Amino acid sequence: MSAANKLKSIVPLLDRVLVQRIKPVEKTSSGIFIPEKAQEAINEAYVVAVGKGALNKEGGHIPLQVNTGDKVILPPFGGSPVKVLGEEYLLFRDSEILAKVVE
Repeated sequence: MSAANKLKSIVPLLDRVLVQRIKPVEKTSSGIFIPEKAQEAINEAYVVAVGKGALNKEGGHIPLQVNTGDKVILPPFGGSPVKVLGEEYLLFRDSEILAKVVE
């Protein structure tokens, strides 16, 4: 099963959002490789999948603030790691995501 098919089988529940961090630059424009310890940590990610939203008192779903494909800013710590075929993803609650990047 491919990574794309595995990801389709992961559906976040309620107000959870599955994201994949944007990988830091591994080499300079001139081709020099940057050691992993010297790479700048990036707190940006792309939303891979979203849940239906938390439930309100009437049992209806409260819409999430982000959608699949959105670029978001994450807190420096947190999230629940999920590995799918060697790729690492994180699960956050919608309310934990700091901002949506509009380009």
